[in-house]
Amino acid sequence: MIEDMLLIWKFKSGNKEALARIYEKYKCDLLRVAAALLTRTALAEDIVHDVFISFAQAADRLRVTGNLKGYLVTSVVNRARNINYEQVRQAVAQPEQINSLDDDCQRPEQWLITTEEFTRVKNTMAVLPYQQREVITLHLYGEMTFEAIAKSQSLSINTVQSRYRYGLDKLRSLLNGEVKNETDR
Repeated sequence: MIEDMLLIWKFKSGNKEALARIYEKYKCDLLRVAAALLTRTALAEDIVHDVFISFAQAADRLRVTGNLKGYLVTSVVNRARNINYEQVRQAVAQPEQINSLDDDCQRPEQWLITTEEFTRVKNTMAVLPYQQREVITLHLYGEMTFEAIAKSQSLSINTVQSRYRYGLDKLRSLLNGEVKNETDR
């Protein structure tokens, strides 16, 4: 938190290395959040880059009063939400195979499941209602507390916890059904 405050101060003072450090520090986390919320990895990468471009252009107006990571995650979620709403409106939202993210973001200690398993979970998460998928993603990938999620979405903490619980139950049910179907073959 102190490092982030210092980086923001340096960045607002015109230090380009501070922006580069912020990008390197958070890009993998933001890519994971965006990839979990969207159906196309390339689109997730575009959103993260757009967020950082907007962030860089807003240096003089930037007012990050809390957690920098939370601010950036919220920006990514808002952009992903807008894209998902647009896709639903145009009725073109189709889950597709995930390509791997940047190799430097796939460290074994951060990605505990294989690409095949991640793809299966990702495709199954795409079936969840968006509100449940968003809360699960923010909590698990964005490492946000339920309280922070509730605040960022202007919801009660009970609503956020319910969406998380119902989403996990449905995800578990869908994945267990998938496992049963595979063993029946």
